[in-house]
Amino acid sequence: MDSGEEQAAGTPPDGAAPPWPGRRQVLRVAASGLVVAASAGCGTGATHTRPTPSASRLSGHPALKGTNDWRPASVGPPEAIEGYADRVSVRPGETFALHVSTTARTFRVSAFRVGWYDGAQAALVWVSHTVRGSRQGPSSTTPDTRMIRAGWDQSLAVPADGWPKGAYLLRLEADNGHQRYVPLVVRSVSAHGRTLLMHAPATWQAYNDWGGNCLYYGAEGSYARRAYGVSFERPYAKNGAEKFLVYERAAVVLAERAGIPLAYTTGLDVHRDPGVLKGATTTVALGHDEYWTPEQRRHVTAARDAGTNLVFLGANTCFRRIRLASDTAAAPPAVVCYKTDFTADPYLADHPRMATTDFRGGPGADPESSLTGVLYEGFPTDAPYVVQNPDHWAFRGTGVRRGERFAHLVGVEYDRVTPSAPTPESIEVVAHSPLVCNRRHSHSDSAYYTVPSGAGVFATGTMRWVEGLMAGTGLNGRNHRMDARTGEFVTKVTENVLTGFAAGPALRHRPAPRENVKHLYA
Repeated sequence: MDSGEEQAAGTPPDGAAPPWPGRRQVLRVAASGLVVAASAGCGTGATHTRPTPSASRLSGHPALKGTNDWRPASVGPPEAIEGYADRVSVRPGETFALHVSTTARTFRVSAFRVGWYDGAQAALVWVSHTVRGSRQGPSSTTPDTRMIRAGWDQSLAVPADGWPKGAYLLRLEADNGHQRYVPLVVRSVSAHGRTLLMHAPATWQAYNDWGGNCLYYGAEGSYARRAYGVSFERPYAKNGAEKFLVYERAAVVLAERAGIPLAYTTGLDVHRDPGVLKGATTTVALGHDEYWTPEQRRHVTAARDAGTNLVFLGANTCFRRIRLASDTAAAPPAVVCYKTDFTADPYLADHPRMATTDFRGGPGADPESSLTGVLYEGFPTDAPYVVQNPDHWAFRGTGVRRGERFAHLVGVEYDRVTPSAPTPESIEVVAHSPLVCNRRHSHSDSAYYTVPSGAGVFATGTMRWVEGLMAGTGLNGRNHRMDARTGEFVTKVTENVLTGFAAGPALRHRPAPRENVKHLYA
């Protein structure tokens, strides 16, 4: 199985069937003119390196020189080096803490901003001084929820002075040659007049099995022994940023290359502050954004109804209803989701409509399709993407014909328009892809709808869409055998949608949807 699906494919079923069938249970090159200034730190301390202002600008930021030397040279065993930040996002200029455990004597940290730099996909914006290393631990587990916390001491403080807003990979670099990532978002205070990229750390954490437990399994891979809560106070497993790299990085790069005004946030920030969304032309949920709080969903829905376009570049979006636990031991809060055991959640007694299970499940059932237009249906599948309406504006410049196919683009999870579920009245299926999932014949749909505010909503209906942006490039392994032709198609369609939506409410400057669901699902 390809890297993007290893964890998902190993996920055990979640138990009872839902009301709708088929559910699965950047180092060396920096900006021209470097400035080194002292910063707060621990051990031997830390410094930050930042670019001086330049007359040349990319996407509104001071010019940064891209580098291809942002990937880890060697991940090594987990104990070689790993770490986490004390928050998932910061504002420019804020200081955050890194907690690092390593068997090496010393380590350094390099901060790479992911984006588009004349062909390179990352730029170095900061490098720490050498920091004394130490092996930290052990972790602790909360018995009733099986939540794991590392609880490590702070290793260094990092000031994000002069860091442009965007998505970052902090590379931990041990003197033993091993390296790992810590992801971080430098968030925008306002998205007014911009396309807002909404990263999904709650979903990253849900699948994170560092220490042995995640929201899918626990001891010996058992679903019954899974965690009911997962803490951000621990590293991410594997290379430290797998979900971001597979399902989000390529979309960030494409959006920056498109040259549209951008803003950056996370789902957790949208949960806390609906003002993050105010005045945004578009909000983009990236390739795998499964875990939402009701507050996040309510705020995104309100933004749509006020004229903000929405783009869902994946599948299985807004599927799980979660809450964020707040206590003195967890910063930031932990993600809680009991799933099929939601009745065992003590919180439910005083909050009877806040079951941490699927949004479509009761009590308080609210299927995601009323927001996304499509409903998550199945896992796993692998099928061609099939064009239904080639004259739709999202397909302009692709040269596609009705029935044209793009092998392997549908998978590993998929969504479809489901008439029996809450669905926007005027919705157009622009791609209608036959598939087989668990021996059941069905379809994956890319769909487009609008609302009275003029906002447009586009959903791809396949989790491989962002991976498709890298198809044929060699940048992400085999990409499920998708070819360069598929990569070119997915890139053009994504550009069409992002640039079209960047102009404002879609219904004011793009054709209205042509309802065809009754014809396709008679």
